Amino acid sequence: MSTRIPIFPLPGAILFPGLQLPLHIFEPRYRDLVGSALAKDRLIGIIQPQTSKDRAPLYAMGCLGRIGDVEALEDGRYNIVLNGEARFRVLRELDVTTTFRQVEAELIEDREGQTLSSVERAGFEFEARRFADMQGYSVDWDSVSRLDDETLINGVSQIAPFDAASKQALLEASNLRERCELMIQLMQFFALRDDGDEIVTLQ
Repeated sequence: MSTRIPIFPLPGAILFPGLQLPLHIFEPRYRDLVGSALAKDRLIGIIQPQTSKDRAPLYAMGCLGRIGDVEALEDGRYNIVLNGEARFRVLRELDVTTTFRQVEAELIEDREGQTLSSVERAGFEFEARRFADMQGYSVDWDSVSRLDDETLINGVSQIAPFDAASKQALLEASNLRERCELMIQLMQFFALRDDGDEIVTLQ
């Protein structure tokens, strides 16, 4: 079944079911979006545009989020936290009179409680440690080791410093194992160095 989703096209940002995305809302059309959502069902779709141009074509898949924490500032801006609920696939963009864009989409029912084998989990953590060390990130690995597989893989996918197309590929991966394998490939690729000192990026 299809559903109407008001969307926030946000380059470089993805959201997964079960995870959170904090946002600072300042543009008038997105303040309208948040105000409308708060007055209705608190639902907003996060999806990447294919370019940074205004009203650029959208990628095929996004994630529906429900506004949880919200701080309404005196000047009309908002600080909100979106709680990921379900991925969605865009069927078509709707012709609307609202300042914000809306799409007709179908929600994707992801299987809950997906897990990795111990070998897959160990391989991912090894590459993640190497990647974090290379980037100079400080990581609490004891806390990481206590995360379930789904939270770990999706969480790293959501915050990884990859280009928009790579992050979109992670979002569109059909299951956790496929997403894990792609994350490992991306971390290995990102870690390659050109002439020994220049990091090869995925732009």
